[in-house]
Amino acid sequence: MDSISVLNIDLFQKGKNTSDFYFSTVQNHLIVGHRHLEKAHRHDFYATILFTKGSGIHEIDFQKYDVSPGSLFFMSPGQIHSWELSDDIEGYLFFCLQDFYEMHYVNQKLRNFPFFGSVNFPRKLQLNEAELKKNVHLMLELQEEYQAQNSMRNGLMLSLMSQIFIHSTRQFSRDFDNLASSTSLSYFKHYQEFENLVEEHFTKEKSIAFYADLMNISSKHLNRITQTVVHKTATDVITERVILEAKRMLMYLDESLVEIAFRLGYEEYSYFVRVFRKTSGTTPTQFIKLYKS
Repeated sequence: MDSISVLNIDLFQKGKNTSDFYFSTVQNHLIVGHRHLEKAHRHDFYATILFTKGSGIHEIDFQKYDVSPGSLFFMSPGQIHSWELSDDIEGYLFFCLQDFYEMHYVNQKLRNFPFFGSVNFPRKLQLNEAELKKNVHLMLELQEEYQAQNSMRNGLMLSLMSQIFIHSTRQFSRDFDNLASSTSLSYFKHYQEFENLVEEHFTKEKSIAFYADLMNISSKHLNRITQTVVHKTATDVITERVILEAKRMLMYLDESLVEIAFRLGYEEYSYFVRVFRKTSGTTPTQFIKLYKS
């Protein structure tokens, strides 16, 4: 198995004088980046993609999403994705590095938006006709600024990006009532802290008590937070993050199954297989065969 490729913005810029932001239509992007997009890959930037015409499948971290007019996708650095799109596909997309956004918005972080802040949050938002029209208008304004060299160009681009992110957060909130209340928003901030800690320690630490202790809360309260935000136990969140990494490694690293299990903190390969099967419904070997087929 080949090591998975990590793409950066420079691959798509074609002489642009900015290397921390990129905008394109989906059609042109597929032409410019074709040689880089033929197989699953990951990015080192944040990506937003709006489809306005056509159909297909967009797979992000082994989760398949249908593509149709009004499908709006958000991806964070490190996520693996690939797609199969119809010949008549149309839309808009933009990429940005974290510093491009956060150097201008000191008190606003990209990870504060739920679709960028949590691996358990849906990556697709399906827009209705009115919402699609609004987002297309913002995309066209963003495209105009990107292609021009007007004064205060970056400021306006950042404002347009923020409008897309804020409108999307509100639309997600309407779909997920739990995010609408002040209590749940507070829980989401705690949940983000939990996910950040899991991201840092999941290969070695898998007990709820370890993370609850770092957060100065009880294991019971941590479970209450995860159940409220993502309807999963804290153990489920930890285990699913481990298995997601296992899937990435199984598909794209040239290592044995035993080596991968050990790297993920499982000294007994048989136990790793049981956890993988319980979470995924298949064994690691079956997963590789199914995915490659």
